[in-house]
Amino acid sequence: MNWNFQNSYTELPDIYYSNVTPEDYANPKLLLFNNDLANELNLNFSNNEAEICNYLLGKNIKSNKFFSQAYAGHQFGNFTILGDGRAIFLGEHVNNKKRFDIQLKGSGKTPYSRNGDGKATLGSMIREYLVSEAMHYLNIPTTRALAVIITGEKVLRDRFEPGAILVRVAKSHIRVGTFQFGSLLKKRNEFDSLIEYTINRLYPELTNEINKYLHLFEKICKLQINLIINWMRVGFIHGVMNTDNMSLSGETIDYGPCAYLDQYNPKKVFSSIDKIGRYSFENQPKIALWNLARFAETILHLIDSNEKKAVKIVEEILLNYKKYFDLNWNLMMSKKLHLDFNNENENIIKEFLDLMHIYKLDYTNTFLELENNSLDKNIFEKWICKYNKLKFKKNTKINPNIIPRNHIIEKIIKDSYSNNYDLLYEFEKVIKQPYSNNDNKFKIPPSDSEKVYQTFCGT
Repeated sequence: MNWNFQNSYTELPDIYYSNVTPEDYANPKLLLFNNDLANELNLNFSNNEAEICNYLLGKNIKSNKFFSQAYAGHQFGNFTILGDGRAIFLGEHVNNKKRFDIQLKGSGKTPYSRNGDGKATLGSMIREYLVSEAMHYLNIPTTRALAVIITGEKVLRDRFEPGAILVRVAKSHIRVGTFQFGSLLKKRNEFDSLIEYTINRLYPELTNEINKYLHLFEKICKLQINLIINWMRVGFIHGVMNTDNMSLSGETIDYGPCAYLDQYNPKKVFSSIDKIGRYSFENQPKIALWNLARFAETILHLIDSNEKKAVKIVEEILLNYKKYFDLNWNLMMSKKLHLDFNNENENIIKEFLDLMHIYKLDYTNTFLELENNSLDKNIFEKWICKYNKLKFKKNTKINPNIIPRNHIIEKIIKDSYSNNYDLLYEFEKVIKQPYSNNDNKFKIPPSDSEKVYQTFCGT
């Protein structure tokens, strides 16, 4: 077993983190272990489950400095001071000159837990493991899951549930909310150290550029917009796009009340706490730009010493990236329809989506039916006539056959609570080949009785 920890975050001013010790669990059980990811990170684990659990929980790491991060954030539009309320960093593993955060999620109280217990439920950790790994194989930037460990404790939410810990791997956990926290600090050098650290760690190619802070903002804007386009490509709804859930590395992070569209509805919301549809499917691009504006507010003084001029520069960038989103969304949807791209595709795309919405069609399978020439002609006959007059280009790995459907995840969680893990292990293998054409029971949309209308964070 060979962690190669070379920690750098703790070289920042200690206002950005707090030292924490993971809680001790008497009889942890390894439920899921990601051998593929372990191999990618050049981690050679033994075959002994107890040894693996102890190692992943930090028991054999004597010289390391465990910590939790401090940050702030706009949660559903309301600003508050936050931090890792249930997450602890084991360290930064360096592999082939690349640095990865290794984090325990659900490992117990931290100084930022407020009134929470710092624990996580087994269901929420299974959800994050499966959905984050599915996103990876769907070719969408994401944090990844190395393991799920059952703690042996019961966690009280609406009811008592089994407790669990997720071992999460990320390029970085620096968020928009980290910069919002840094901008509140009284000492300018404390904030300057954060932005220099972020550039050096995530975007070292910008280090010697004259306008590096402006270029940093532009790069982060582009990464976030590309990420949202990818989410919409597969029908993913993040659920809680708070500024503290937007990673500056461009990865999808914090899979709480997330879900995938079954029936296409652009206004669809799954999160039980999103009462007004702030983070609905169709609102995700707008919220991304809103979050980026909040990030820009923290670095205006570095973009230009004249605040009004800096604001104007940022507004122009955000306006251009709104246009960038519209263009690339059109390009992505054209690919999903296997059309040669041109600006005139907008109408045929809109009409296709409108028909899906009106007739409550499945978002994933309807695109597959188009590929297989099996669309319902009673619904699409006129549309097909228009479509057949256009130019086509076959695209691969654009429309997935398999997504982590909500009812399947819920069935896996329910079975797991009864100590039945057969479906979990079966599905873990299936999500690694989402573009396979093999017929599979996991492609079937939910029946009315199986439909999931709300998802929950598990905090």
